[in-house]
Amino acid sequence: MSGEKRVALIGGGLVGLASAYAISKRWPGARIEVLEKEDRVAAHQSGRNSGVIHSGIYYTPGSMKAVLCREGRSQLVSFCRDHHVSYETCGKVIVAVGQAEVSRLDAIFRRGQENGIRCIMLSPGELSEIEPYARGVQAIHVPEAGIVDFSAVANRLKEILLEMGHQVSTGAPVTALKQLEDRVLVTTEGSSRRYDLMINCAGLHSDRIARMAGADPGMQIVPFRGVYYELREQAQKFCQNLIYPVPDPAYPFLGVHFTRTIDGRIEVGPNAILATGREGYSLSQISTRDLLEAVRFRGFRQMARAHWRKGVVEVRRTLSKRAYVRALRTMVPAISVDDLIGCRSGIRAQAIREDGSMVDDFVFVEQPNMLHVCNAPSPAATACLAIGEAVADRVADRM
Repeated sequence: MSGEKRVALIGGGLVGLASAYAISKRWPGARIEVLEKEDRVAAHQSGRNSGVIHSGIYYTPGSMKAVLCREGRSQLVSFCRDHHVSYETCGKVIVAVGQAEVSRLDAIFRRGQENGIRCIMLSPGELSEIEPYARGVQAIHVPEAGIVDFSAVANRLKEILLEMGHQVSTGAPVTALKQLEDRVLVTTEGSSRRYDLMINCAGLHSDRIARMAGADPGMQIVPFRGVYYELREQAQKFCQNLIYPVPDPAYPFLGVHFTRTIDGRIEVGPNAILATGREGYSLSQISTRDLLEAVRFRGFRQMARAHWRKGVVEVRRTLSKRAYVRALRTMVPAISVDDLIGCRSGIRAQAIREDGSMVDDFVFVEQPNMLHVCNAPSPAATACLAIGEAVADRVADRM
């Protein structure tokens, strides 16, 4: 590397921190600053997900999701082991509850084999040996799936960056970006600084940051809120590890599922409905700007028109605990309404194109001295370290 490069990364989530970590390892002389608008790292998607280490079984072979999830899972497990972050490779089951789902389950199994994932087809009896309370006509066991505290991963990445002499600035929302002749002027509420390179890893706000820089990401982020419940202590026996339904291939969501967390609780969820804001974790957290932006977006209206029936189902589950439990009972019939207690919610940043199609893979948009990670949905948490390496590859010529 010639000279000392100053690099700004916008977004203190897993992708931003992992990208900073990858750049710091590859170019030790770089001066890196992570700019996070909240008072802590991993405040949004990175710290509010289900905590699952995905195997990569669902994703289209050869896609960035498939490749980076596989690479990232291995890197994440090694990172957790080396840095004493608690994790567990506990395995998961994907359960077909009726014959109508078997062909979709078979397709997932074949995709998993193409992606090089160890997966085992189970009979109903074999499923019961792994998850005694789960019921299905067929299931896939994925031993490589696991659980972890992603907030702990993010905080360890932050600590490493600070130990290496880099900066992680919280409470630093970016308000303006300007391309100079050979640098980028980044303005926060407190100051303006020049950087040789700016990398946008802003997650829920990645499209806005890209447009602030004059880039056209070709999509808009529409936030979907997912509601989680927790099983009461006496009902935790109903799930040993991870129990998933067969997902509908028309949607990027995996459906309500059972997840054992690294601290021993059992969570169920999430569903998916339009959120009241990009950070609207409850119905009372309303952003008029975000809602108007979503409903005025032609792509969202196109998507809503095409998938309104699915939307009605998701809204019903949100408003009715009994409807939510009915979805869970297809896999675990012993579950009752009384077994669930309110837990939390999370937001998924769903990128939608102008024609209403949902963007399925990771998306990078490049400008001189700038790189925008415009779409990094699940499994981005699992894949974060591999995404960081991919970011470093893409900016190598500028470093």
